[in-house]
Amino acid sequence: MQAIKIVAIVLIVVGLVGLAYEGITYTKREKVLEVGPITATKETKETIPLPPILGGAALVCGVVLLIATARR
Repeated sequence: MQAIKIVAIVLIVVGLVGLAYEGITYTKREKVLEVGPITATKETKETIPLPPILGGAALVCGVVLLIATARR
């Protein structure tokens, strides 16, 4: 019973974060040039888009699980 409450709270938090940020951004480094001890790198920012429906679904599932455990 306690594990289900924890999962419900995690789903609610993940849903709120997903609705707030709408994507995960990270920085990717790659070598462009390497001549002896000298290297040149390039940093690019990549974004993984998260649709708002995904965050909303996680939020709703978390609330439903929390209410279901409270009724028992």
